[in-house]
Amino acid sequence: MTEGEALAALQGADPARAAQAEAALWDMWCRADDPEINTLMQEGMAALGERRLPDAESLFTRIVERAPDFAEGWNKRATVRYVAEDFAGSIADCEATLARNPSHFGALSGQGLCHLARGEARMAATLFRRALAVHPHLAAVRQNLRVALARAVEGNGH
Repeated sequence: MTEGEALAALQGADPARAAQAEAALWDMWCRADDPEINTLMQEGMAALGERRLPDAESLFTRIVERAPDFAEGWNKRATVRYVAEDFAGSIADCEATLARNPSHFGALSGQGLCHLARGEARMAATLFRRALAVHPHLAAVRQNLRVALARAVEGNGH
């Protein structure tokens, strides 16, 4: 399955096929042509999983510096920064991810979560809608969109 075929499968009505396509996309996105970058990715993911955030950020920064066109390096660093509550840094990394891969529903959703955490519900809703336009089967993003819209209506989201 190519990236284009996987993205098209996300739009289909079959949730099982969409789930397969999502897994295929993550596999494609997380794999670089450079074995050293792949090793750094594995080390960074392990550090993130163990909540060694400074180590994880350092490893993903090395990826970004060595392979600036590799979108997933930016996305993983954005994740680390989100977990560390560095929302501005995470947003910048999500934007860098999307500049390299506009269909990255993970970065769209992640950036939406950052804006939601900052009280920017309208911007969050926009990003959640964009994520759902790419991958309509994301139940958590649909729920986050409902939260963002409710906050925007309440006047809590500039």
